[in-house]
Amino acid sequence: MTAPADRSIPDFVPKAAEPVREHLAASTDLATFLRGAGTLTLDERRLIAAQALVLLEQNYVHLPLKSAMHAVNPIQRLRLLIHRLERQTPQTMPPEWMFHSEMSEIFHSVRDLHTNYLLPLPFAGKIAFLPFLVERYTDQQGAHFMVTHVAEGFSAPGFGPGVEITHWSGIPIADAVDLNAARFAGSNPEARRSRGVQSLTLRPLRIHLPPFEEWVTVSYLDSDGTKREFRESWRIVDNLPAFADTGSVSSVAAAQGLDLEADEINRAKVLLFAPRVVAQARAVEAGEPTPELRPGEIATSLPEVFRARTVQVGGDTFGHLRIFTFSVDDLEAYLKELLRLIGEMPETGLILDVRDNGGGLVLAAELALQLFTPAHITPEPVQFINTPLNLRICRKHQDDPRIDLGAWVPSMEQAVEVGAVYSGAFPLSPEDGANSIGQQYFGPVVLVTNARCYSATDIFSAGFQDHAIGPVLGTDQCTGAGGANVWTHELLAALMEGDPRSPYLPLPKKAGMRVAIRRTLRVRDNSGTPVEDLGVTPDELHQMTRADLRKDNVDLLERAGRILQSLTPHAVSITDTDTTDGALRLKVKATNIDRLDVYVDQRPRASIDLADGQADVTVPDAATARSARVEGFAGGRLVASRTEQLH
Repeated sequence: MTAPADRSIPDFVPKAAEPVREHLAASTDLATFLRGAGTLTLDERRLIAAQALVLLEQNYVHLPLKSAMHAVNPIQRLRLLIHRLERQTPQTMPPEWMFHSEMSEIFHSVRDLHTNYLLPLPFAGKIAFLPFLVERYTDQQGAHFMVTHVAEGFSAPGFGPGVEITHWSGIPIADAVDLNAARFAGSNPEARRSRGVQSLTLRPLRIHLPPFEEWVTVSYLDSDGTKREFRESWRIVDNLPAFADTGSVSSVAAAQGLDLEADEINRAKVLLFAPRVVAQARAVEAGEPTPELRPGEIATSLPEVFRARTVQVGGDTFGHLRIFTFSVDDLEAYLKELLRLIGEMPETGLILDVRDNGGGLVLAAELALQLFTPAHITPEPVQFINTPLNLRICRKHQDDPRIDLGAWVPSMEQAVEVGAVYSGAFPLSPEDGANSIGQQYFGPVVLVTNARCYSATDIFSAGFQDHAIGPVLGTDQCTGAGGANVWTHELLAALMEGDPRSPYLPLPKKAGMRVAIRRTLRVRDNSGTPVEDLGVTPDELHQMTRADLRKDNVDLLERAGRILQSLTPHAVSITDTDTTDGALRLKVKATNIDRLDVYVDQRPRASIDLADGQADVTVPDAATARSARVEGFAGGRLVASRTEQLH
């Protein structure tokens, strides 16, 4: 067995990206880091516990559901903790890690990744890591746990991508994963198991206590099947910064739907295992040439958000668009880049891949749906739980242009009389904005999901399925099932700023909390169904294979490609316009469409049957029209829509 070397600078930091190497050179071992931890006073602990009680008792939208579903009572646990804290003295209070542990357990008990206790300094912003990544695949023999990425420069005898882990510090690996899964929140068993695997080597200290063990012993089979073992120490480093500010009063902060743990871990994965992405992002920011692209890859100005490429499946070329996150603070730039990338995709079919996407800005998710369908998008409505404090917040901001909460006020006032648990339901995303761009991609689309899809990505996946945009192909039996809009304690305090009766007090040493504030409901055929705890069930299931993990999702993409090949493409385009003699003349080309309806300046002006996929349409008295929209139908079903701006 190889013991970890004593080193102040790890020798596995990437050499390909010098800024990343410099960043990771500042990492420390766990024991050194913990020597500077533990500075909360007793009064600060009491304050944190009291503020948690305010959020869970008066703001938390899922409290009735979670208390019933998981047979938990976080309110009583907090009251008991506060009672014990009142009886303690600075001399008798237990070690700080025990306080953090109990706070984390109380928040984790509701199994809601939106609702978190966030550790203070020095934990805030740090990530605990081992320099390799483990992922799960399944075959006829059952589940296996394989190393898929190793940080550049790290080595152990016979160790690298492709080796199979058998034991973790002496515990059979499957049992070690289950033990980890039980510690971390997750709305369903699939989500918990997925996070159990993930937490083997990556743990954001903003959300989780540091590992209890200073090192792990990894037992594995090398490529020759030889049993080997080594020991590696946990290390601590600053994570890459978050993409969006969620603490100030703004439309971005108010419309967040983010699994913070997934967001932290995805940024850590980029830091450790994709220094090329860091280099791309910094080159874009500096206006410098981006690193060399891989075959089929399309350059993007947002490499931490998108990965776009073409893939070959069964003789056909399809687009593969990976959306890593919806956590963006510039909605316009995000949509502009998404539109550009869609325009680069072949119209034979698109694999839209949102695996591991922990969400972010709900508007970024819902406004993207219109680009892939002719259907009118109905954004998901959201509800507050009816409490006096939530009503005060909504009244205070019922005419605030930054965060207009007026729509919810009447139903919350009425709840005093009728005893309703939840407010009326209204969308976060404006319906006109969710339909302002219209369909931009005209090939068939398949959506790929897994159990780490959460929050805004749950909302995106539900909208994709509810609007029948295309099949959903899941690598797990359900998405993460996070159906809520989440607000931070910092945002809640800012919303009540200036009110002398505000219950929110500043938290010490950058401690924090988040709470699911509004629950989301599905639309259309699933109208009224909550997303929380149910998630999105895929139309087809693909279990990840060893080849998927070793060869860039080869079997998954093959399965998605076969689905696309089975779908009928539908497209419509306006190839030419003319406005002579006071009329508007349109030349229209269509694929697999038997009827066209034509709208000019949003008014219906013509409807014609198609036989050969082409048509000349004349609209009298429309020479000054500003826009034309053609809608294509097949068998009476709307299948394509194209809008052309004329002047």
